[in-house]
Amino acid sequence: MSDVHIRSITDADWDGIVAMESRAYTGLGLTEGSAALRARAGVSPSTCFVLDVGSGPAGYLLAMPYPAFQYPDLERTEEPVFVPRPASAAGNLHLHDIVITEELRGRGLAQRLLHHLTLTALSRGDERISLIAVGCSDRFWSARGFTAHPGISPGGYGTNAVYMSKAVPTDLDAQPEPTGVLPRGPSAPTKRADVRVPCP
Repeated sequence: MSDVHIRSITDADWDGIVAMESRAYTGLGLTEGSAALRARAGVSPSTCFVLDVGSGPAGYLLAMPYPAFQYPDLERTEEPVFVPRPASAAGNLHLHDIVITEELRGRGLAQRLLHHLTLTALSRGDERISLIAVGCSDRFWSARGFTAHPGISPGGYGTNAVYMSKAVPTDLDAQPEPTGVLPRGPSAPTKRADVRVPCP
């Protein structure tokens, strides 16, 4: 059983991240490229992570503080605008991107990253986590507690994009962190476009 470790992104990780992002999203026309990805991570390095399995990166997650019911523009490479908040005010953490490398999908690794992000949001005092589900992945995210907001139509994210959010749970002590690498199972969609769910 390989060791799984989640850590902060370093400069040495970016070539691998860009390659994973390109493989995951080019087919859906949603790849962003190095400059945009690095700019988004630069907004909030403490909420962006790499997942290592054994000796190398097997996935990543990019999240940033962002106003609720708003979302990054995929056509812009500059840093997204977000609203600073007092330390006492609850905020929204936007899960922009999560990818697991192809050969390790379906083993619970995305769930490990999501759990880590939830712990991070809780420690920051965030109230909600938002994301944009694409490629009909809203069913996947609904099963994980995210609720769609039909009044928001995310432009630039594809025909079936759905803005979703969920409250940050406060009972994480009752939900143990997933451990290990699970035996390979059905492929699980992972956020923006890393999805192979047939649309009706």
